[in-house]
Amino acid sequence: MDATHEASRETGFAGESGAVKIQERLQKRHQARAEDAERRKEAKDSKSVAEEKGEYFSSTFNTERASIEEMLSGCSGADRAAVTRRLEDATAKTVQLQKFLNDSMLFLTQYELRQAQAALLKLQSAIAEAREEALPRKKFAFRARTKATDKVPETPSPEADTRTDSGVAKVDGAAESEQCSFSNMDNVSLTKTAVDVQKRDVLLSHLTNCKVRLFGSPSTLHLKHIDGCEILCGPVSSSVFIDHCRNSTLAIPCQQLRTHNTTDTRVYLHVTSRAIIEDCHGVTFAPFSWSYPTLEEDFEVSGLDRARNNWSQVDDFNWLAAGTHSPNWTVIPEADRKTTWDP
Repeated sequence: MDATHEASRETGFAGESGAVKIQERLQKRHQARAEDAERRKEAKDSKSVAEEKGEYFSSTFNTERASIEEMLSGCSGADRAAVTRRLEDATAKTVQLQKFLNDSMLFLTQYELRQAQAALLKLQSAIAEAREEALPRKKFAFRARTKATDKVPETPSPEADTRTDSGVAKVDGAAESEQCSFSNMDNVSLTKTAVDVQKRDVLLSHLTNCKVRLFGSPSTLHLKHIDGCEILCGPVSSSVFIDHCRNSTLAIPCQQLRTHNTTDTRVYLHVTSRAIIEDCHGVTFAPFSWSYPTLEEDFEVSGLDRARNNWSQVDDFNWLAAGTHSPNWTVIPEADRKTTWDP
């Protein structure tokens, strides 16, 4: 009798324990489902917010772009004072539009970002063309003073497609009064100060084994047909354009970098928007590390955000495989980065 009673008690305890376990499993399953539903809801809400932000960006960006284009169309036939005022307003609005794009990059798709960057470049080119057409002035260019053995060749290079009839290199789309340039030089050292380059469009073309130091804040910088050079530049207030560069080292702060047809080149970069490469191979990147006494003042003049540096965010227009790193560029390992520079 006692044995039977004891067995009955154990069976009861086992039944109660099994029920408790079943209840716990049901509660855990219910909790997991609730958490999963919450995650899906958050993801859906997040997607909706991103879509709303994207729609707001597109609407605002296109409205501002149309406004700038209208300003530029009004330059035709206007007097000099009106054209100057319109170009100043268009330039200021373009700078604000670039800042709006920079602040919106986190929620834009790659396609939307590329479209906006292309639109901004088109606006910048249109402003430069309008300025050149409406406000032509005497051309300004620099010629380096070098030793007799390092003189500039008298016969122009057959590839120098950026040269005018006068033989002076020309920045594409830039007003003549705002240009300075070095072209067709080998094995020379070139140095210019803020007095020479401040707020000017600078062109370096057909340079081989040269060392270039540009102190100050240029408006734009164009590098074309550069081979085996070391080029260090102060903060560039808008864009840097590189084409046909190889075996070189560059150190540049800028708002936007566009690089084409470039190989085996190291870029020490500070960029507040994004870096773009196309038809490139063996390009490596590291944070900008050149320094000189007036660098901070030149950053102020340029308007670049010292705290924002997207040096490792590189878009390769030839590499569209999402989620896979482009083989055409890499980050320079910290141990291999240059931190000291010759004068």
